[in-house]
Amino acid sequence: MAMKFLQLLFFFSFQLRLSFSGQTIMMESVPDLQSSMYMTLDGYPCVRLLNLSGVIGCSNPGRVKVVAPIIRLNNATELSQLSAVLLSVDEIQSFLTRILNDSTFAKNVAGILVESSPEFQNKLKGFSPDQKFPQSEFAPYQSINYEWNPIGSGIMWNPYNFPVFLLSQSSTLTLQEAAIKNEKNIKSYTADVAEFDLVMQTMKAGTHDSESCLKENTCLPLGGYSVWSSLPPINFSSSEQSKPIILVVASMDSASFFRDKGLGADSPISGLISLLAAVDALSHVDGLDDFNKQLVFIVFTGEAWGYLGSRRFLLELDLQSDAVSGLNYSLIEKVVEIGSVGKGLNQGVKNFFVHTTGVSSATNETLDALKRAQDSVKSESFTISSANASNPGIPPSSLMTFLRKNSLTSGVVLEDFDTVFTNKFYNSHLDDISNVNSSAIVAAASLVARTLYILASDNKNLSSSAITSINVNVSLVEELMGCLLDCEPGLSCELVKSYISPANTCPSHYVGVILGEPSSPPYLGYVDDISRFVWNFLAEKTSIPRKNGSSVCSQDCSNEGEVCIRAETEGKGVCVVSTTRYVPAYSTRLKYESESGTWNVLPPNNSDPMGLVDAVWTESNWDTIGLRVYTVQNASFDRLVLLGSIAITVLSCFAIVITKAFVTKAVKRD
Repeated sequence: MAMKFLQLLFFFSFQLRLSFSGQTIMMESVPDLQSSMYMTLDGYPCVRLLNLSGVIGCSNPGRVKVVAPIIRLNNATELSQLSAVLLSVDEIQSFLTRILNDSTFAKNVAGILVESSPEFQNKLKGFSPDQKFPQSEFAPYQSINYEWNPIGSGIMWNPYNFPVFLLSQSSTLTLQEAAIKNEKNIKSYTADVAEFDLVMQTMKAGTHDSESCLKENTCLPLGGYSVWSSLPPINFSSSEQSKPIILVVASMDSASFFRDKGLGADSPISGLISLLAAVDALSHVDGLDDFNKQLVFIVFTGEAWGYLGSRRFLLELDLQSDAVSGLNYSLIEKVVEIGSVGKGLNQGVKNFFVHTTGVSSATNETLDALKRAQDSVKSESFTISSANASNPGIPPSSLMTFLRKNSLTSGVVLEDFDTVFTNKFYNSHLDDISNVNSSAIVAAASLVARTLYILASDNKNLSSSAITSINVNVSLVEELMGCLLDCEPGLSCELVKSYISPANTCPSHYVGVILGEPSSPPYLGYVDDISRFVWNFLAEKTSIPRKNGSSVCSQDCSNEGEVCIRAETEGKGVCVVSTTRYVPAYSTRLKYESESGTWNVLPPNNSDPMGLVDAVWTESNWDTIGLRVYTVQNASFDRLVLLGSIAITVLSCFAIVITKAFVTKAVKRD
């Protein structure tokens, strides 16, 4: 056998004339062979995540690749052999449910390939892989059976011992052709097969929960870096640092069944864009130093995975760490959170709902300011209503964290829904830019900016002209949407590139994992594109001019209270006076051991009620993730001996490679 293989290799080193799929291919070199074998397509995997009690997500069942023929779901009522099943988005839920309930059927599922099509969003009544009450265990009330997300299936929280890939539109067409070809050739001796390489290190090491995988270094904690900034900057040299704080909150991370395909356009990025636009509008207002109250903006990450950002922020406040220097928890008077606002448009009217923590004088002040801000926008038609009193409490939001710490916290959440989510694609890959409306985000930003000006001024006699002079830049909102919610231009847009050098073009709002020791300021190589952009944007918009003119910088500034913005751009870093900082975002149940470079899980602490139900999420390490498709000349898949099959290494872009590999022989093993 070895001699025959060598002879074949020798033959291939000269010239090949082969027929594949009805086409004659001339090859005179190995590069010609490789070029003929490969067609590169895009896709996104579901990956393995671990918590204290087990695992969720997807992985190969063992330590080796899986090979199986590609078939369409409508031909898969029963599976007679191991198969790679191609299906559409609207078929995922029922198919995965059947797998969980039918072990005989499940054993023949080698993997799932999910089609993409722009038509799906219009046809679907909805698709949300999250729970009907997302993160109900953290709710500050008892009605955890309430359905904020009635369309939620919960499928993203189950473990699947097979790989699942979301295909791009172009790769969908290619694999549909492969499935059709297999159906036509069902009685022949050829088939197009998929080879899945989604082997996770936790599977190799046999670590099946977050505590054990952290000990064995086969996983890393979910987390990242939140960003906070004050307007105006905090004067550390002044003895007057006791202004009441109005804390304005938004989130920058979302979840999805597919790791890097979770844009979260409505939930929560519409709120983030609204916050950034509101900050920009307020930055043009004169007399910020005369505010009676301090505006502090914070953008959390990790909120989709147990409110990691807000919980860690409150802990850092308790510890009075460097990450929150200048802030005092006792001075937080009100919390104003901007939630999902991108769908607040109905028949030309912008509709928003205010969810409150309860009745208090501080809450009433916020409601009065919102009403006054609404009245000031006479040229546009939109309504603001208090959420239905029959709701069990506030919807899933960062404000829940503040209420769990102090039930008397005064706060509101601005949303585009009343009793149930209007976003029918909550925490799914379909919550993209087509799922939101720019005019709704502009309206929300205008409402927030004017409300904050009224609250911070604390002046009942504000002139109407002062309020109406605060206007949101519509072009900025539209630009932010293109940068943060689409791949074109994506993070290569001029706005983002004016602040940072992004590592990726397509934005991803998955929280990611904490690399190295969490710190403030952090090593910027460990901070993702979105956090770095938000930090630079807020640092500039909330800054005031330096006394001694501009100063060029590349990393740090020498004067106290100054930060270096745009440091990643070529020689264009500038020192500005701004109180803007990164705050690590990771589980309060975790501690990093500097000497060993490892993570330890801390025991539950009754003083941390949210920590008692913290799952402590981690992501399995992995070396490569890939999918190959090729034609075999024998329907027996016991063992394949391939010639010219080249191993692929797929990094963060998760490229899917279609391989036309030529089979020298199929060896049957008894």
